[in-house]
Amino acid sequence: MKNDNSASRRKFLQQIGATSLVAASSPFASLANQAKAEERILQYERNVSANDKIRIGVIGYGVQGHFDLRTALKVPGVELAGICDLYTGRIENAKEQYGKDLFTTTNYKDILDRKDIDAVLICTHDVWHARIAIDALAKGKHVYCEKPMIYKISEGNPVLAAAKKAGKIFQVGSQRVSSIGYAKAKELLVAGEIGKLNMVNAVYDRQSSIGAWEYTIPKDADAMTTNWDRFIEVTNKMAFDAKKFFWWRAFKEVGTGVAGDLFIHLLSGSHFITNSKGPESIYSTGQFSYWKDGRNLPDVMSGVMQYPDSAEHPAFQMTLQVNFISGTGGQEIIQLVGSEGVIQVQGNNITLKHSLMPEAPGFGGYDSLFTFSKNMQDEMTKEYNAKWTPEQRKRPTKEDIIFKAPSGYDDHLDHFTNFFDSIRTGKPVIEDAEFGFRAAAPALACNESYLNKKIIKWDPVSMKLKA
Repeated sequence: MKNDNSASRRKFLQQIGATSLVAASSPFASLANQAKAEERILQYERNVSANDKIRIGVIGYGVQGHFDLRTALKVPGVELAGICDLYTGRIENAKEQYGKDLFTTTNYKDILDRKDIDAVLICTHDVWHARIAIDALAKGKHVYCEKPMIYKISEGNPVLAAAKKAGKIFQVGSQRVSSIGYAKAKELLVAGEIGKLNMVNAVYDRQSSIGAWEYTIPKDADAMTTNWDRFIEVTNKMAFDAKKFFWWRAFKEVGTGVAGDLFIHLLSGSHFITNSKGPESIYSTGQFSYWKDGRNLPDVMSGVMQYPDSAEHPAFQMTLQVNFISGTGGQEIIQLVGSEGVIQVQGNNITLKHSLMPEAPGFGGYDSLFTFSKNMQDEMTKEYNAKWTPEQRKRPTKEDIIFKAPSGYDDHLDHFTNFFDSIRTGKPVIEDAEFGFRAAAPALACNESYLNKKIIKWDPVSMKLKA
């Protein structure tokens, strides 16, 4: 099925050509990302031959499944071949949207068995990700798997092995990895604009019931309409619970909470910008602050991670925060703090502010100097003035750098374009199974740390838990 947005793409191309994406006089404020964005738009515009068509199946047609499919169909040459969901109401919804002849099923293996499906989008509950991904790869399908790639850390290496054996394109769905804004942040960090990195502060807050996962539950929800027995095939046996099916993110039996939903975005983005393999120690704490609706994973959570000194980056500490009853109204911010400045990433927009130390050491003011005798103060002041010129005592200044993605830019669309381009060309994606595991493991370790009240040790190179 085709979705032609060529007019809107042309309008975007005109906008991007007329917009100053970087407002600064810094030599590093290149328009490289403008060129990249223009190249991507031109790819959207290209003609697609019959041999280039990619037919997809969607497994899990909930909120994210709807968003993912809608975006995937904006990429030229992508066609919908089938949808799978356990809830009968979503099967009905799929036929209402795409026609009564659309192939639908409540068994994901029916999607994998179809010869006319090239790739699958796995948008299910977290607890099903690994099993479906491994089965899809074994059937020769390319895989787009929503984040987190896995539900348990122990599932990571089996998925990695399956992806390697299959030789198919495997991409995890943290779209910020494909953002032109994040690419700019990476460029600025590599250019040394903030000096030596030492800390990353990452926040993803919300202030709404839907943001806290209290999604609307249909009136006909029961064990039959949700195929509950099939749903719990990969879990411990549980009695039907509509909340665990429709509010699943909030329950540890089937979801991964704020760590798997939002920490994972912050980790994926930070790992991309810093080129990091991951932390070596993870600790988290949380509380039930407001949404006391039966959930067993917290609505306020913080994590602290220590990243080792490595070939990719200096040692730095990372703090993570999610607050589901935030008086800020909600925010998503990653701050990379260095010895000479800070890069603030908000969505696809970047702000860089410099703060440089003077060459001369501090002297006077809020200092111990005034507590000395008058003679000692005079003697030491004279020595300081003789050693350091007025210029050496001043803080050097550099202009701020501001990067703004053009109006209408969509990193989700870029992420899907990267996925389908890789299927066509064989070029590797950035957020492959290894990248996905390196982000998922520390996120899931936050849950383990919270639940067991301990520091988790992780080997970011071998991707293994340490005793």
